[in-house]
Amino acid sequence: MSGKVRVAIVGSTGYGGAELVRLLLSHPHIEITSVISSSNAGESFTAGYPHLQGLLPVDTLDGVDPQAIKEKADVVFTATPSGVSGKLVPQLLEAGLKVIDLAGDFRLKDRGVYEKWYKHEAPPQAALDQAVFGLSEIYADQVKNAAFVSNPGCFPTATTLGLIPAVEKGVIDHRTIIVDAKTGISGAGRGLKLSSHYSETNENFSAYKVNQHQHIPEIEMVLSERAGENVTMTFTTHLVPMTRGILCTMYASIADDRYLTDEAWIELYRNYYEGRKFVRIREKGKWPATKEVWGSNYCDIGFSVDPRTRRVTIISVIDNLVKGAAGQAVQNMNIMFGWNEDEGLKFAPVYP
Repeated sequence: MSGKVRVAIVGSTGYGGAELVRLLLSHPHIEITSVISSSNAGESFTAGYPHLQGLLPVDTLDGVDPQAIKEKADVVFTATPSGVSGKLVPQLLEAGLKVIDLAGDFRLKDRGVYEKWYKHEAPPQAALDQAVFGLSEIYADQVKNAAFVSNPGCFPTATTLGLIPAVEKGVIDHRTIIVDAKTGISGAGRGLKLSSHYSETNENFSAYKVNQHQHIPEIEMVLSERAGENVTMTFTTHLVPMTRGILCTMYASIADDRYLTDEAWIELYRNYYEGRKFVRIREKGKWPATKEVWGSNYCDIGFSVDPRTRRVTIISVIDNLVKGAAGQAVQNMNIMFGWNEDEGLKFAPVYP
């Protein structure tokens, strides 16, 4: 294993952490040297995830100790609950480690905005200032020089990739944006809670956190930065009885008469994302489904223009655990270390 980058995963027993382990096992340039859990230290990782039995170079879970992590790793992924990484990451940075954080603690730069939406104390401002927002397709130039990357949320990834070209090019009236977002149950994490109980979610389709979802300010932050002015939107999330996947249906009024055809939108987006391996734009009359990106790092986008109402419908899909979490984190690591962007991610979606 000599010459490989050593990787530690904090929060490895959650769904996002376990997905990181799965993806990193096939990465040609890294070695997993530590899987970490504050609540299960000393236990076997594969006891909780038997599908990975015999595949890991290490199986015993380590405790959370920044200095001990420093001895074992060069880069650390933190896949912890919100509020935990805010306290841990500054210690890891102080220890001289590169960090990719999958929690939401460092995405928002304004401490007051963070505390309003996340309902607990924000991390130190110095750490917030150091974090680079890791939306890979948009901020790769900043990521490649970063020591600390804050991975975007799952809803923000699907939504912003679907809206950024339109907002940045000014072809929609951003005051009219409405986002109708649906997610699979794995987005709620592995912990037990009533809202993800089988009998509560099976054969059920429900809205939640209406106008209150903590990803709203993250999406608006990115869109505002790309638009050069303040962008707000209506954003509603729904829980769907499936394991993986996010589908965002986005609506906005068209502000440029040149974009009253599907063909114009397809050309705009294909030109904007040219060379970006993980964004796929659909043909006219073809709209993506969550099953078509299942288990992969792809974001698929399709369009439908209604000249009668002068509105566009944009449909964006991702796997919430891959492109919405672990896959994009690996993509960001590749950019940070100067590797090909798709290293360890060269696999097709699982279908059906």
